[in-house]
Amino acid sequence: MIFPMPRYRQPRSYCVYILGSLSGTLYIGFTGNLHKRIFQHKFRPMEGFASKYLADRLLYWESFDDVHKAIGREKQLKGWSREKKIALIVSRNPHWLDLARGWYPWMTEATAA
Repeated sequence: MIFPMPRYRQPRSYCVYILGSLSGTLYIGFTGNLHKRIFQHKFRPMEGFASKYLADRLLYWESFDDVHKAIGREKQLKGWSREKKIALIVSRNPHWLDLARGWYPWMTEATAA
């Protein structure tokens, strides 16, 4: 008798992230592929809140193995006051640097158009 090979799924990672704009607008999102999603925010603006307010600087992110925990965290952060969100960002990124600044060295605004 032949038994089928068991299927093993690659562990997934889910991220909750905070983007900011130069004017101070904050955007909270959730994704299963952080690098791809940030690329979309930076170079392929989609209609929506983040592109309307030019929120494309990655200021904070967290990773989860469980999709339900990540979605719960996203909802939690969205319910926080602005001051609490800022304190969270400052706790890990005190200078408000774009944490994705070196992720796409081959891509520029000019080549994205």
